Amino acid sequence: MKIVFLDASTVGDVDLSPIEKLGDFTTYPLTKPQERTERIRDAEVVITNKVVIDREIMDSCMNLKLICVAATGYNNIDVEYARKKGIAVCNVAGYSTYSVVQHTFAMLFYLLERLRYYDEYVKSGNYAKSLIFTHLGRPFWEIRGKTWGIIGLGTIGREVAKVATSFGCRVIYYSTSGVERKEEYPRVPLEELLSSSDVVSIHAPLNERTKGLLSYRELCLMKPTAILLNLGRGGIVIEEDLARALNEGKIYAAGLDVLEQEPINENNPLLRVKEPERVLITPHIAWASREARETLIKEIALNIEAFLKGEKRNRIV
Repeated sequence: MKIVFLDASTVGDVDLSPIEKLGDFTTYPLTKPQERTERIRDAEVVITNKVVIDREIMDSCMNLKLICVAATGYNNIDVEYARKKGIAVCNVAGYSTYSVVQHTFAMLFYLLERLRYYDEYVKSGNYAKSLIFTHLGRPFWEIRGKTWGIIGLGTIGREVAKVATSFGCRVIYYSTSGVERKEEYPRVPLEELLSSSDVVSIHAPLNERTKGLLSYRELCLMKPTAILLNLGRGGIVIEEDLARALNEGKIYAAGLDVLEQEPINENNPLLRVKEPERVLITPHIAWASREARETLIKEIALNIEAFLKGEKRNRIV
């Protein structure tokens, strides 16, 4: 069986042997749109993270039987056309939950405790010249007793809620789907969540209900001491409006692991806020702990094995 991974560099240096042993396995670091057909023309199984597999590609690759998405989201696949063609599509859900939760709190504490400032203070030599044992140049507060608002209480959102609760936070949430579910945390309207939360974290997908959810109007509802964290998808927060809100002191700080355009546009206004230490941007790495990436590869291999056995494990189509 011929298996092709079109953008293996997106999973880093993780061991691919669980997939290699399943067939004639070929990897490409990245694949340009014009290279897709040639590279998978004879493939029976295609693995892709961000490379688009549309109807043109499916019509050109007559041997294609299975598309494995090296991610949870499958918006890069024309799923409906795959169904018509009888091509199976599998994704991997839940592999990065704990990695994203960990990164959420890493971003929070970096911003809240002004760690960049204190690290630079020590390394600059100023601490060595100090007359006292401590330095209180940037005050910070404890999250115990504060309100943590979660936008999107899915699998990741629930785990964030558990950890926040263990720190002594009061957790509330806003449902982006609108589906009524019994949860142990109070569900509130978006406006109430924004105005009452000390920390707001986003763990929602990007869709017609969430695109542009937080504009300047919504950001101005937040406390001037509040911290916003986006670990859902870029496009949920309007970045130009966020930069304006930060510059005007409408909110205290923001941490983003996702952006509307990735890699970041060099003209993104968040790169030029007046106080850059109040913005933390990481290059979409929250999902990417070594354990999460290893789990991802193992799950892809299991999806391929299940397909060969006629099982419907993680099958979207």
